[in-house]
Amino acid sequence: MSTIRLTMAQAVVRYLMAQKVVIDGDKLPMFAGVWAIFGHGNVAGLGEALEPVQDQFPTYRGQNEQTMAHAAIAYAKTSNRRRMMAVTASAGPGSVNMVTASAVAHVNRLPVLFLPGDTFATRMPDPVLQQVENPHDYTLTSNDAFKPVSRYFDRIMRPEQLLVALPNALRVLTDPVDCGPACLAIPQDVQTMAFDYPESFFEEKIHYLRRQGPDLDELNRAVELIKQANKPMIIAGGGAHYSEALDELDELVTQFNIPVAETQAGKGSLPWDHALNVGAMGVCGGSAAANLAAETDLIIAVGTRLGDFATGSRALFNADAKLVCINVGSCDAIKHQAQPLVGDAKLTLSLLVNALSGWSSDAAWVAKCSGERAEWLNTCDIAMTDRGSDLPTDAEVVGAVLRSSDQTKDIVECAAGGLPGELQKLWRTQHSKGYHLEYGYSCMGYEVAGGIGVKMAKPDSEVYVMVGDGSYMMANSEIFTSVMLGQKFILVVLDNRGFGCIHRLQTTGCGGAGFNNLLEDCFTAKGGPAPKIDFTAHAKAMGAGGETVSTIVELEAALKRARAADQTYIITIDTDPLVTTDGGCWWEVAVPEVSPRTQVQEARARYDENKKRQLQNL
Repeated sequence: MSTIRLTMAQAVVRYLMAQKVVIDGDKLPMFAGVWAIFGHGNVAGLGEALEPVQDQFPTYRGQNEQTMAHAAIAYAKTSNRRRMMAVTASAGPGSVNMVTASAVAHVNRLPVLFLPGDTFATRMPDPVLQQVENPHDYTLTSNDAFKPVSRYFDRIMRPEQLLVALPNALRVLTDPVDCGPACLAIPQDVQTMAFDYPESFFEEKIHYLRRQGPDLDELNRAVELIKQANKPMIIAGGGAHYSEALDELDELVTQFNIPVAETQAGKGSLPWDHALNVGAMGVCGGSAAANLAAETDLIIAVGTRLGDFATGSRALFNADAKLVCINVGSCDAIKHQAQPLVGDAKLTLSLLVNALSGWSSDAAWVAKCSGERAEWLNTCDIAMTDRGSDLPTDAEVVGAVLRSSDQTKDIVECAAGGLPGELQKLWRTQHSKGYHLEYGYSCMGYEVAGGIGVKMAKPDSEVYVMVGDGSYMMANSEIFTSVMLGQKFILVVLDNRGFGCIHRLQTTGCGGAGFNNLLEDCFTAKGGPAPKIDFTAHAKAMGAGGETVSTIVELEAALKRARAADQTYIITIDTDPLVTTDGGCWWEVAVPEVSPRTQVQEARARYDENKKRQLQNL
């Protein structure tokens, strides 16, 4: 057996470089590079291993460990989980900063390889700088915080352990069911230890998308339920994208006249102008999907985990409706007492098309779908129209950005606050990757860094990053990184002077008083107003171009200049924190049973009524 002597860190890099994937006939590296912030936990080992191969395996430097990992997550999502990145940081706070990002990847089922530096395996110099000591268990380090937010976790205590650990990490990163973050904690001394690795360990390996067909009995039971239905509807989730099942979904929908509503992750499964696309589903959804959900007698869920925003906290659907769940993961397929149909969406939808020959939904149901869809689209058109008010609404801003975009190739990206609700309702895309929302974890601060990852994956698309002032303030330093790397995006900051989304939830939704969300309701020195933030000046100080505008007319002109710019360009506009687009449904946020406020008492009464509807659906 031929061997090659390498340090553990060198072996990690060589192994990752050997992993390949075939996409549209082209063989590509599975790992598009590594994001790194070096410190004493990884600079001498992994840093030394990465430097000689930077031309073949790029290393990108972020400004914050969490946000550079967000860029890697956005890259994997935009790449349909077929390509991915690794992320490394120093032992201690640098690595722990990545734990939130690992949770983002875990919830969204997205592949990222985390390589956090760790303390000495030998323990000879303990306690070292930035080491968390646990007197009750010396096997613990701060990197154990990755365990609940990783799909696979290992700590490499000997260099030869890579022979088992790396294939297992790749198993998880490429598995349709277990897909998510893999974490290999790498003690800094072990990174520098050498071992005679088999050369065969580093041979090129091509990874293919595994497609598991459904069980025949489950398929037959699902077909029987569907054929009994007169008013079916489909909920399309992110799994439809990751399975690359969009043509099969279109065929099923079109052939059997089944309306489709989309989750945040499923948006773009059908073009927005498809006659049977009834728009957004759930709390951030529209009236068309909600009204159909109240009457449907059968729901076919495709590749969705049926979170509370999609189901209106289990109170949205007709209580008598049957549910068929198509999902590669049995844990998702059995939710809500569904008839599970465990299998790859692309294969399963094709089998359903054949098995349902001769059946169709009722003509009256299709007509209702068409009417609801037309009414909802009219609502959206009105919401996105410039009304010339002193403070534009979020919807008016979305409308301007949408009009400036090329719906056949451009991408909008967002994550948290009130904007995801407006975007899910209003954004229109003709292609499957035109809408990028991180809404599984809805992590504030994902937006700016995520724009880099999206642009890296789709360099020919104009990427619009839409962010509220609150999320901008949480994480904005990767604006500098986008300029440094030449990964241009258009950053639209909607300044509503605080956390407007939670202010609305606090007051309108739960009957509370405005408190600690809008800046005007926050504690300030001597009771004075909070300072006005100049987001444009801040971004320009990091190398971006940009301007501040006041009206939708000015915004539309600025968007033209932004598209013509050759570097990241920020546009800041003040918006109304109180106005949102009609639509959506109830979302369970617990309201106090006891309060002196009449508004809270009324909100509690509404809450109790909705809980009754929820219980009917259990």
